[in-house]
Amino acid sequence: MECSNKSTIDSRSGFCKSTSIFYSKRKPIPLPPNQSVDVTTFVSSQAHHGKFAFIDATTGRHLTFSELWRAVDSVASSLSDMGIRKGHVILLLSPNSIYFPVVCLAVMSLGAIITTTNPLNTSGEIAKQIADSKPVLAFTTQHLVPKLTGKTNLPIVLLDEDLNSPVRDGKIVSTLVEMTRKEPNGSRVRERVDQGDTATLLYSSGTTGASKGVVSSHRNLIAMVQTILGRFHLDEGEQTFICTVPMFHIYGLAAFAMGLLASGSTIVVLSKFEIHEMFSSIQNYRATYLPLVPPILVAMVNGAEQIRAKYDLSSLHSVLSGGAPLSKEVIEGFVEKYPAVTILQGYGLTESTGIGASTDSLEESRRYGTAGLLSPSMEAKIVDPDSGMALPVNQTGELWLRGPSIMKGYFSNEEATTSTLDSEGWLRTGDLCYIDDDGYIFIVDRLKELIKYKGYQVPPAELESLLLTHPAISDAAVIPFPDKEVGQFPMAYVVRKDGRDLSDKAVMDFVAKQVAPYKRIRRVAFVASIPKNPSGKILRKDLIKLATSKL
Repeated sequence: MECSNKSTIDSRSGFCKSTSIFYSKRKPIPLPPNQSVDVTTFVSSQAHHGKFAFIDATTGRHLTFSELWRAVDSVASSLSDMGIRKGHVILLLSPNSIYFPVVCLAVMSLGAIITTTNPLNTSGEIAKQIADSKPVLAFTTQHLVPKLTGKTNLPIVLLDEDLNSPVRDGKIVSTLVEMTRKEPNGSRVRERVDQGDTATLLYSSGTTGASKGVVSSHRNLIAMVQTILGRFHLDEGEQTFICTVPMFHIYGLAAFAMGLLASGSTIVVLSKFEIHEMFSSIQNYRATYLPLVPPILVAMVNGAEQIRAKYDLSSLHSVLSGGAPLSKEVIEGFVEKYPAVTILQGYGLTESTGIGASTDSLEESRRYGTAGLLSPSMEAKIVDPDSGMALPVNQTGELWLRGPSIMKGYFSNEEATTSTLDSEGWLRTGDLCYIDDDGYIFIVDRLKELIKYKGYQVPPAELESLLLTHPAISDAAVIPFPDKEVGQFPMAYVVRKDGRDLSDKAVMDFVAKQVAPYKRIRRVAFVASIPKNPSGKILRKDLIKLATSKL
């Protein structure tokens, strides 16, 4: 709904009294008028003069922009020859690499759909995603092949450049090296891909519960590319970014496999995060931008003297933090230790295809505790969770977002979609927020019950259902426990069955064998019963209060 009278929009907050909607104060983003354009074509058509697209931080291997687009064409032609068509789902299981974006861009150029998964996930967790998304082909590394075998007969393409031994597994149908050698087939029949077609299927815990496939369209991704280009003023000369965040995650995928390429920026890729390699890469490649999550920023503040003595970080002019708002102490500590570096923050969800709000200057970031101003073309409502009424400035309620980057819905899950997206396209974020007089969003709490461990999402419901399969556990609840290093980690409250003997170590080991490392339980308390409301919902707030009262 448009604000009926633009003059009724408050210029400070962006709030319109007649619609109770907050409108973004940033310049709107343009979307291509041609509906038949895919995100790969859109990114490749941006005019820039960049030379190197990707550099591997460890080996120094690189792809120039011309090599990148040639590789994308060759892989797309190979996939087409294999029978991959519009609507087919392709699984990508890989750590960060300079070839990760090649696969994504090639797949999406065909109108096929890319689904990514965390290499730390167990084979059981990956099998669940495969059963849900039904991919027809997988790209992975030799090292990760065992996570795909035994549970699936998916044909596999190997991503490794240097295969340490000849591959004899019948499931392996090709290698990326073979695909990139193929002469691009200019005469292949290209299926029409529209902006509204599905491009990615990333798995998120959503606002509650178990992992769900988030369906994002080409339009969603193009809108995010435009948001990223506008945010960093990347038309002001080439920049060099260090890619520390995982590309399988929406933050990494939207920025490093798409948005920054459109600007001609160079991306230095760390295949796995190692803090000293990150600093060496800034020094060696004269990096200007460093995206990270809050725990790394805290480590940079705490170790500033040793870091500055060992590494030359003089090229760095901005750090980009996402995952959780930074405290006043951290921002002031960072600005004091690194006076030449600007802190920018971002807030977003997989469901919003990345950034929904951000601070785009140090002045904005100094509005301590804020998630920032609404992204370009984004609208927001603050809704009272009890009455459903939309609230004005400085009142706390659930943040709802609407805009061109909001997902299409959850894959094959109508119930989850309708409970998260309403008929007018509003996304219920599950975050309790208020918007102040100047349009800044402040996150107060989560309605949703996710635990954020180093920026990774851990759904308590998943760990609770796992704990209940233990023969000596009759009930369990999992809560976020605050931690300076990692943000939060999962803590379990456990009720033993019939007074059976069960140690906290046994509980932690039981979970650790079945989940990715970031989901592990790191603290256990035994209780006589789990507090619940009359409808049986766990009173997590009571348990959080109990756990943190002893701090």
